[in-house]
Amino acid sequence: MRRDSNILNQIDWLTIFVYGILVIMGWLNIYASVYQEGAGMNIFDFSLNSGKQLVWIGSTIIIFFIIVSIDFQFYESVSYILYGIIVLMLIFVLLFGDKVSGARSWFEIGSFFKIQPSEFAKFITALAVARFISTPGFRFSSKRQITMVSALVVIPILLILMQPDPGTALIYFSFIIVFYREGLSPLVLVIGLLLVLIFISTLFISQIYIVIAIVVIAGIAIVFADKTFKRIASIVIIMLFTIGVTFSVDYFQSNVLKPHHQKRLRVLINPDSDPLGDGWNVTQSKIAIGSGQFFGKGFLNGTQTKFDFVPEQSTDFIFCTLGEEHGYIGTSLVIILFIFLILRIFFIAERQKSRFAQTYGYAVGSIIFFHFMINIGMTIGLFPVIGIPLPFFSYGGSSLWAFSILLFILLKLDAHRMQIFVR
Repeated sequence: MRRDSNILNQIDWLTIFVYGILVIMGWLNIYASVYQEGAGMNIFDFSLNSGKQLVWIGSTIIIFFIIVSIDFQFYESVSYILYGIIVLMLIFVLLFGDKVSGARSWFEIGSFFKIQPSEFAKFITALAVARFISTPGFRFSSKRQITMVSALVVIPILLILMQPDPGTALIYFSFIIVFYREGLSPLVLVIGLLLVLIFISTLFISQIYIVIAIVVIAGIAIVFADKTFKRIASIVIIMLFTIGVTFSVDYFQSNVLKPHHQKRLRVLINPDSDPLGDGWNVTQSKIAIGSGQFFGKGFLNGTQTKFDFVPEQSTDFIFCTLGEEHGYIGTSLVIILFIFLILRIFFIAERQKSRFAQTYGYAVGSIIFFHFMINIGMTIGLFPVIGIPLPFFSYGGSSLWAFSILLFILLKLDAHRMQIFVR
């Protein structure tokens, strides 16, 4: 193996550059979201979200140099240990954590420092999944191995749902992209998408019509399929399973989802059903983004922001501030930057020589992609309001630290890709 004399020369600085632009743009928009004209507010004021975020941003520079100074093999070797620690933290936060917005997800240390374990669980779960998949002899054709690697993802999901924080739990389904890339049968992906389609359809269409459609499709499949008992039995089992899922949606909505989550689903179907109540956030969000038109109202000139029409303006709905003040031009630029970053991450993942680094890279890209897609979709009414941040952009120390660590570890692994023998 060849040892590089200066690891910084091997870092993918293009990715760091895009990351830095998004972080700085996020910081400026955080300030814009809390700014009040005539109040003498300073962007560096530590009593404001912008000042606090600047502290978190500064600390990520320290985190970066710590991560790149540690031996790259360390991350693979301690992945299971870190996984065990984060699972314990997720349990402890259920018992001793502070309740914020109805979810017991936070450890609060003093008035300034708060930690949300579920944010850090994302990159730690990614490390553990990558470690397991990179085990010699791992194959997705083994039911036992599929069950075990799935359990690594399901355990955090269940603990986070108990907080309850369904938005964060939903992000863990991004690992299906990782599994597919590493050899999971496309049939599983198709079935998963089919179940999602059925769930969404039941929100708009009567269940009896969906069942009729499933039976008709199954009948056509049987007619054109090989007339073997195994093939026909498989079609019938899938048909019965999807019918069962169809009728279970009502139970899921009534007994699993909390009342406010049920209301958010109803608002997604009909945004005008409660414009002054549960539909307020999305309605005002779309007004704010639309009012920016092509060029926007200008930095610090957003009226929706100034009069607090949109709640959680600096966190979950930070995209509204961007849309109102910088318009189509600003939102397009940020979307392009995110798409470029995600594609760059997948490119970095593909050029890795170890399966651990490659799998971890795909986990990084998938997690950021899900956050990006759902957060922006949430602000324009394409997804229900589930309260997840826009990576590198939204206010929050735990979020910024977790996403930064997620990305920095990948860049560290990538910097050593030429020192690793193909496995």
